[in-house]
Amino acid sequence: MTYYEPPPRRRPQRRSLLDSPVVAALVAAVVLGLVGVYVLSSGLLGSPSPTTSAVGPSPASTPVGPSAAPTFSRPTPSPGPTFAMYTVKRGDTLNGIAKKYHTTARSISWWNRGTYPSLDPEAPGYDPGTIRVGWKLVILPGVTVEENNPPTPSPAPPTPLPIP
Repeated sequence: MTYYEPPPRRRPQRRSLLDSPVVAALVAAVVLGLVGVYVLSSGLLGSPSPTTSAVGPSPASTPVGPSAAPTFSRPTPSPGPTFAMYTVKRGDTLNGIAKKYHTTARSISWWNRGTYPSLDPEAPGYDPGTIRVGWKLVILPGVTVEENNPPTPSPAPPTPLPIP
C-alpha cells in the first residue's frame, strides 16, 4: 500500500522593494532628474539657442556679434615657477647647492654672472669657489646649461636710491 504525499508547500519568497514597478519607476525618475540637473548646471550641453517670437525678432534683441553667453570650459592649471631663488647660507658651496637642485655649479654660474661678476665663466676673475653669505642665486632646478649655447647674463639688481 502506498500513501499519497502532497508536494511540499513553497513558502512565498520575500520580494525586494525594487521588484515593485512603481518604486523602480520612482527611483529611475529621481536618478534621471539628478543627472539632468547636473548636466544643465555644469553647461555640458552649451547654451540654448535663441528663440524668436511669432511676430519676429525685434531689432534691439537680435544679437549682432558672437554670443556673450558663457560656455563651459575647464580652467587650465597655472604653471609653477620655472626658477628658484636660493639665498646663500654659511657653509654653502656652489657644488652643494647644485646637487640639491639637480644641476651643475657651472650652470648656476652662468645664470648669475650678470649679478655676481666673479661667477662669470667667461671673465678673467672667474672664481666659482667664492660665494658670499646672503647672495641670492637664480637656479633652474633640473636644468643644465649647454656650454656651446650659454644664456645671456641676468641683469644686476637695482641699487637703492639714497634718501635725501
